[in-house]
Amino acid sequence: MPTSRRQFLKVSAATAAAAGCASPRRKFRWPDVPGAPRIEGPYRLPVEWHKGRIADLQRRLAAKGIDGMLFEDRWNVIYFTGLFHTSTERTFSLFVPTTGEPVFFVPGLDRDLVSSWWVKDFEWYFDFHHSGPFDRVVWSAGPRADLRKWILEGLKKRGFGASRIAVEKKIHPDDLAKWQETLPGATFVSEERIPIEMRRVKTPEEIDLGRKAIALHDRMLEFARGLILEHGTDLHDYDVAVETERFAVEALLPAVNPSGRPHDAVGISLGFGCRAGVATAYPHPNQFYYHRIAPGDAIQIAAVILIGGCGGEGYRALQTEPADEPRRRMWETHTEMTLLQAEVSKAGVRCNEVAEQVLAVARREAMERFVYHRPAHGQGWEGHQEPYIALGDETVLEEGMTFSNEPGLYDPEGGYGYNHSNWLRIGKERGERLNQTPLTKEWCWLRL
Repeated sequence: MPTSRRQFLKVSAATAAAAGCASPRRKFRWPDVPGAPRIEGPYRLPVEWHKGRIADLQRRLAAKGIDGMLFEDRWNVIYFTGLFHTSTERTFSLFVPTTGEPVFFVPGLDRDLVSSWWVKDFEWYFDFHHSGPFDRVVWSAGPRADLRKWILEGLKKRGFGASRIAVEKKIHPDDLAKWQETLPGATFVSEERIPIEMRRVKTPEEIDLGRKAIALHDRMLEFARGLILEHGTDLHDYDVAVETERFAVEALLPAVNPSGRPHDAVGISLGFGCRAGVATAYPHPNQFYYHRIAPGDAIQIAAVILIGGCGGEGYRALQTEPADEPRRRMWETHTEMTLLQAEVSKAGVRCNEVAEQVLAVARREAMERFVYHRPAHGQGWEGHQEPYIALGDETVLEEGMTFSNEPGLYDPEGGYGYNHSNWLRIGKERGERLNQTPLTKEWCWLRL
């Protein structure tokens, strides 16, 4: 930690104490994280990579006799163009012609983001709900404009009035009827599988960038573990989460050196969570985490790290001493399930075959009642992404797919549960666990 920050914390703690409201987390001495190399840039995929994804998409569209494809899903737009943006109720669309340059149709509050990016052809509307002319700020009240009609008319202006146009979702008959009123000569087809199939197999560039995120993730877990060991029962789980997230920001952002301008330091997520005690006994708790750590607690430390949109998740299920035999058996069974998923996740195997083998471990140990969910989900830019390591998913694994690695076990009655996770890349012979944080009892079981 920089000297200036140590001085700041010292002064802050003294000031707070003088006011009679000292905050425990301001007294922390941060633990050292050994072997923590600097995470070097670049911190996003280059524009050329996104252009290459569009070129691949155009080849796929041409093979199907399609003249262009219209996108509105935020993550599809980001994947193909690299334009990170905020998704709201405002229509934000991308049209990729089979030949030629892409076109944006966007809300006015994003016009500076779009105009400063590499896609130069775009139109904008003032806001949602829009009224009046386009490509300008509107000052007068009026009837609501039909933004879908505006987009289709924009395609017609560009020569696509009688084209075969794909969309990324299933088409409702009512929508199709309206679209054909605007473009009666056009044909609309649903091609939702094209972007899904492109995005679920990760390119080497995505994996390489994601490895940087996971390297930081490993440092965060090491930091959180050290914080718990050093400060023990003086901490709430909330303190661990806040201080670990602060550690990650100070570890990465000075290297990124964000300018504050558009397209810089984008797609970065440094979220960290910690829950201790009873909250670990539920897969998705709905309560705020503010539990003072105590001997005998189960603790989950968890991060989802993305740099430039790439990366994954990683959790570690910790157990503090003393721990009884039921906790030991559940933790060991859950860890065996986690390791087995990586071992059997290889190209050519079906998702449901992996799920069946992993869940069979819990059945073998008579822990069926502690199973609450599938072993894993596909991992993409948006987080959860198909396919899924689930009993009903017959998708065949392909080399380069990435998944979470989290077959948890939970005992609400006992007040504890365990849920490791890793970022898992599918390989030819087995899954590659990209996280380096140990899954051993020596690392995960703590004596405060």
